[in-house]
Amino acid sequence: MRSNSLCRGFFESRFISRRVLFGVSVLGIALLLGAAACGSGEREADFHSVWEYSPDGPWVGPGLWANRLQDWRVEGGAVECLSSLPMRTLHLTARRLSETGGKLRGRVEVLRLAGQAALPAPDAEGVEKAAPAAGYMLGAGSDLDYRAASLIHHSFGKQGGLFAGIDVHGRLFIRDFEQKDIYLSEQDKDPVQWESIRLDIELKPDREVYRLNLEAWDVKSGQRFGLLVYYGIPAERLTGGLALVSHGGYGEEADGRFAFSDWSMSGSKLESYPERTPGPIVTALYTLSRGTLKLSAQFMPLSAEENRQARLSIRPGEEWEPAGAAPLQSPSSTAIFRVENWKYDRDIPFRIEYDLRRGEVLPFTLEGIVKHDPHDRERLVMISMSCVEQVIKPRREAWVGVDGGWFPWDWGVLYPHAGLIERLKRHDPDLMFFAGDQVYEGASPTRADFEHPYLDYLYKWYLWCLTYRPLTTRVPTIAIPDDHDVYHGNLWGEGGKAIPGGLSGAEAQDQGGYKLPPDFVNMVQRTQTGHLPDPVDPRPVEQGIGVYFTECNVGGVSIAVIEDRKFKSAPKPLFPRARIYNGWVQNPDWDIKRLSRREDAVLLGKRQLDFLERWAGDWSGKTWMKAVVSQTLFSNVATLPADSTDDGVVPGLKIPEAGIYLEGDKVVADFDSNGWPQAGRDRAIRKFRKAFATHIVGDQHLATTSRYGVEEWRDSGYVIVSPATGNIFPRRWWPPVPGRNRAEGAPENTGDFEDGFGNKITVLAVANPRQVDIQPTRHHELVTGYSVIVFDKVTREVELANWPYWADPETNRPFEGWPIRFAQQDNYAKPAWGWLPEIRVEGLEDPVVQVIRRGTEEVVYTLRIKGTSFRPKVFAAGGYTVRIGEPDSGMWKEVSDLRPSRGEQDEVTVRF
Repeated sequence: MRSNSLCRGFFESRFISRRVLFGVSVLGIALLLGAAACGSGEREADFHSVWEYSPDGPWVGPGLWANRLQDWRVEGGAVECLSSLPMRTLHLTARRLSETGGKLRGRVEVLRLAGQAALPAPDAEGVEKAAPAAGYMLGAGSDLDYRAASLIHHSFGKQGGLFAGIDVHGRLFIRDFEQKDIYLSEQDKDPVQWESIRLDIELKPDREVYRLNLEAWDVKSGQRFGLLVYYGIPAERLTGGLALVSHGGYGEEADGRFAFSDWSMSGSKLESYPERTPGPIVTALYTLSRGTLKLSAQFMPLSAEENRQARLSIRPGEEWEPAGAAPLQSPSSTAIFRVENWKYDRDIPFRIEYDLRRGEVLPFTLEGIVKHDPHDRERLVMISMSCVEQVIKPRREAWVGVDGGWFPWDWGVLYPHAGLIERLKRHDPDLMFFAGDQVYEGASPTRADFEHPYLDYLYKWYLWCLTYRPLTTRVPTIAIPDDHDVYHGNLWGEGGKAIPGGLSGAEAQDQGGYKLPPDFVNMVQRTQTGHLPDPVDPRPVEQGIGVYFTECNVGGVSIAVIEDRKFKSAPKPLFPRARIYNGWVQNPDWDIKRLSRREDAVLLGKRQLDFLERWAGDWSGKTWMKAVVSQTLFSNVATLPADSTDDGVVPGLKIPEAGIYLEGDKVVADFDSNGWPQAGRDRAIRKFRKAFATHIVGDQHLATTSRYGVEEWRDSGYVIVSPATGNIFPRRWWPPVPGRNRAEGAPENTGDFEDGFGNKITVLAVANPRQVDIQPTRHHELVTGYSVIVFDKVTREVELANWPYWADPETNRPFEGWPIRFAQQDNYAKPAWGWLPEIRVEGLEDPVVQVIRRGTEEVVYTLRIKGTSFRPKVFAAGGYTVRIGEPDSGMWKEVSDLRPSRGEQDEVTVRF
C-alpha cells in the first residue's frame, strides 16, 4: 500500500489558508497525512501511522485528535490508551469516509494492555456486551463539522457512528453507537484468549448498502482466529469520521486498555483533508500596543525530545523575513514572541514556523495577519465574549457533558461554533476581548479530571483555540482567565495564597485562595495572557503566581486590563455568623446589606488601584478614549425565587415565554459577584470614572447594560456584561419592585435599583432567558451571544450592544433594548458643584486636560477633549490647577489657582 506513497519525495499539506510542498524522504513520508499519487497527479488519501518514528509523549501526532488528551500516549512506537473509561477514541481528522461510495481497507495491530480475561457468568445479562474491546469507529458525525465529529467518544447517541471491533474474549462485533447496547452483528463462539492481534477491516459497496468484513489475525502465529461478515449497512451510516477505539467496558469493574500500532487506511472511499490537522501548532494570539507586538503561539504538548524552538517570520514586502525565535515552554506548550519598534501602517502577514523531526525535518506553519494599529479609523469596533461552553447540556438539571452515558451528537455539540465565527467576522472587529471561562473544567465537554489537570486543561483549551483561530490569528485579542479556567466554581484569590489543606469543593473555595498548584495557575495564565503587553507591576503574588494586569492601547483606545479575582478577599472567614456556603449566606437572620460592608475587605488590591490611578491620568499614545476590561460586574444584578438560599436552583429554573414578567423573585447577594466588597467596589469605580472609562465584562451569564452609582445613582460609568457564548447557568433579573426613574415605556426591570449588597445600580437593558423557536432551543433560550462595543473618534460617543448568538448582523438586530449610545463624558456624571472658567487653547488641537485639586494635589480627572475649548466641572469648592498639553510631545502648560463658579466667568486662553 505504501509503494505509491513513496514514489515521489513530496507530500502535500495545507495549514490554515496556505498550500506548501515539502520535500521529504522515505522515512518522513511514513508520517504523511496526504501523498502525491504516482503519475496521475491526483492526491491519494492513504494513511499510515508513524508512531514508530515518534518520541514518547502525550501528543499522538498531526492529523489526529485524542479523546481525551490525557487518555492517550505514544510509548515505544505505539499509541497506548491510558484510561479504562468507556469508548476512548483517537480520531483521524485528516481523513473522512466520503459520501460518494467506494471501497475501504484498514488494518491495525492491537495489544491488550489490561482487561478482564475471565468469562462472564452465563446468566449475567449484558455482561458480555460490557466487556472491554478495541477496534474502529466508522461514520462518526456524518452531518457534523469534522471538528465536532472528532469529539465523539464515551456516550452513544445519534450521529455516533458504528463501532467494529474485538472484545477481550476474542469475539468480533459491529455495534451501532447511536443506540444503547444495539449490536448489528456479533460472533457467537467460544472465547479465545489473545494478547496481540491484527484487526483488518474492509468495506465494499453493493448498490445502496455495504458489506463489512472484519478479520482478526494473531500477530505471533500469523493465523486467523476470527472472521465476521455483515451485509446491508446503509451507505449513509458509513459517511463521516474515522477513529480507533479503546473501550474499557462498562460498570465499576471496567478495566480494559489497549495499545495500537501500524495503523493504515486506504481505498477510494477515503477522502483526504490534510489541512484538518490540529497540531503541532494549534493557534496564535497577539496584541499590538504602543509599537510592540507580542504574540503567543500555542502548541500541542510536544515531548521533551522534540524540537523546542519555534520561529516567527513576517512579510512586509514580497519575501518572508525572520522576526524572531522563541523556545517552547512547559507545561503551557507555548512560544511567546516579542517584536519592538513595530512601525508598519498596513496589515502585515505573519507565519509561525516549526520543524517537526521524524527522522527528517517536516516543516509546519501557521499563518495570520498583524492588523495595523487602527489609529486611522474613525470608529473602533470591539467584540466582547465570555463563558464558552462547547456542548449543550441535554438534561437541564444534570451537570454532565458528553460523558453522561448518552449524548445527542446531532444537536448537542456547539464546538467549533462555526456559524458564530462567520457572523462575528461580519462585524469587522478591530479587537477581540474574552472575559474569562474560555474553559469550563466540568462537562464542557467532559468532567473535570483533577488527577491530570494539566493535560485536561490543555484538552479543553485547545477546543477554544481551534474555535477562535480564524479570529485570533487576524485580530488583536485580549483574553483573561476567570474562575473556571483555573478549575474553580468560585474564586476569591486572597492575593494568591493556597487553600488550606484537607478541604475540597465549595468548602475549600470559601476559605479563599487557589486549589491547584501555582504552576498550574501560571500555565493557564501563560496560555491565555502571555501575548498581552507586559504587566505594569510584574511582581508575583503569593506562591509565585504571576500577574498580568496591564494597559493595551489599540487605535488610541487605552484599555486597562484588570484582575478582579486574584486579590479579592474571601467572605466566609470574615463573617462566620453568616454561615456562608459557596458564596451564599445561609443564616436568614444575618442582615447582608448592613453587616457585609467591611472597609478592610479587598477587591482589586492596592497595586491595581495604584495602576488605575496612574493609567487614568496617562493619555499618551494618542489616547482619545479609555475602557476597563475585567472578569465580572461590580454589582450583583440577579434575582432568584424568594425561597432560594443559593443559586443551585438556577439550571432548573423555568424559562418563561417572551413578554412574561416572572413574579415572586427576590434581589440576591452572591459574594462571587463584585457587588462585594462594597467599599472595594466603590474605590475601583472612582478610579474608572477619573478616566471617563467604560467597563466591559462577562461572567454573569446574563446580558445587561447598566450605570454604576457610588454616591448617587448614575454618577459613574456605563458597564456592559456580555451574554454567555454557551450557557448552562441562566441567571435572570426579575426584581419584585419596578425600577425608579426608568425611561418612559421601558420595562419594569430597568431603572434605578439597589442590588443585594446595597450598591446603587441603574439597569438600562437586560436579556433574560426566554422561550424561542430557534433550534437548538435549549441553547438559544438561555440567551447566548456576545457584545459589540463601538468607540466613535469623531463624536466621542460609545455604542453598546448585546447580540444573540444566532443573529446575522447584516440582517438582524441586537437583543431588545440595545444598542445604547452615550457620550464619553457621561462616564463621569457626578453632579457638578460648579465649573471652572472655560479653557480656550490656541496652537494645539484636541489637547489633554487634567484637573487637579489644590492642597491635596489629587487628580480629579483627565480627558483628551474634542476641539480646542473645554469648561471643566468640579465637585467641591476650593482652588484648582488645570494642566493642558500633549503628552506625546511633552508640551504642557498649567493654569493655577482657578476657582469654581455656578455662573458665568471670564475665559482663560492658553497658547502653544
